[in-house]
Amino acid sequence: MSDVIVIGCGISGAATAYELAKAGRSVTIVERYHPAAMASGWTLAGVRQSGRDPRELPLAMAAVRIWEQLDRELDAPTGYTQEGNLRIGVADADIPRLRDIVAQGTAQGLDLSFLPDSAAIRAFAPAISPHVAAASYCPTDGHADPDLTVNAYLRAAGRLGARTRFGECVQAIETRGGRVSGVRTDTGVLPADAVVLASGVFGNDLLAPFGLSVPLAVKCVTVVRTRPTVPLLAQVLSVADASNAEAACAGRQQNDGAFRFTSGIEDWTEQLVERAGRPVIAPKAAALAATIGSFGAVVPASLDLGVESFWCGLIDQTPDALPVLDGVDRVAGLFLARGFSGHGFCLGPVTGRIMAALVNGEAPPLPIGAFALSRFGEAEQVRFDPVTLHG
Repeated sequence: MSDVIVIGCGISGAATAYELAKAGRSVTIVERYHPAAMASGWTLAGVRQSGRDPRELPLAMAAVRIWEQLDRELDAPTGYTQEGNLRIGVADADIPRLRDIVAQGTAQGLDLSFLPDSAAIRAFAPAISPHVAAASYCPTDGHADPDLTVNAYLRAAGRLGARTRFGECVQAIETRGGRVSGVRTDTGVLPADAVVLASGVFGNDLLAPFGLSVPLAVKCVTVVRTRPTVPLLAQVLSVADASNAEAACAGRQQNDGAFRFTSGIEDWTEQLVERAGRPVIAPKAAALAATIGSFGAVVPASLDLGVESFWCGLIDQTPDALPVLDGVDRVAGLFLARGFSGHGFCLGPVTGRIMAALVNGEAPPLPIGAFALSRFGEAEQVRFDPVTLHG
């Protein structure tokens, strides 16, 4: 028997398991695929504070402080680099939005500056097109390697006694007397006193028997990875107005030299299939072409590189594009870490600490009232705002 079962092994689940194991709890992670198989592996893997909702920014800033020491804490590389984030305006009409991003962030203590023209931007990032109008710049933003990070958390949790069960699907959360007693999987029943549901787009079927759901609109992004090239771009970049489908993109150059870039938020229409135990979604040809074109317009050198791979990644979008970090009042021992809306990778380290505190009956290290499930009210009243942030 475990004290806690964590359902889902992206960065949120892995970090939660590690923090619980560090606190002396016995933990089992159950994942239907493999580590970082979905959102955490599909992501751009930006570690970004700039452009956050003001309610979420304190979490991102706290997370970055953890990221800065994370390799040492986990005794493993995460691929984390802190070379900044550029949120770019492709036209003069984007400049007011960029000024708002800078004003809102600096008001909360974030180091942000406004770059007023192409020359100022290219002083930081000469690979960016001279046609870009302006940008915001946050030097303490960065990026990491998603697979390295999740596996570093898993190995550190394992050294503390955490167990893993991959390729196993949770079918139900078991309760007795109004509180969690374990989970039932496709191989049997696993007893536990608490469950943390960190399962991304999946999981509302597990909440339905309790009359609960996290309101989600499942969206997607198209992601492209090129063949490696010489270092050209140190920063993560994204467009200021990601609702502009023709220009929306975000990207970075990986530590191995490959460019990794995405489209803006798209409607999910293609089928998820399993191949060799892995979830796969193929983007439409039109989406793939548009993604290459929009990023190429910003970083022209990317158009000369061979495409190594491409995929669609799913996004668990909540109505306000903020996550749910909460315990469930009506089911003692059930906790939720879902709905990160495409920008939860940065938050992973602080999410782990918040969820471990909730499970242990302690005050979380940061205020989380804005992330309560109850904020949505009745399901039929929920309206979804457009997501315009890149993770």
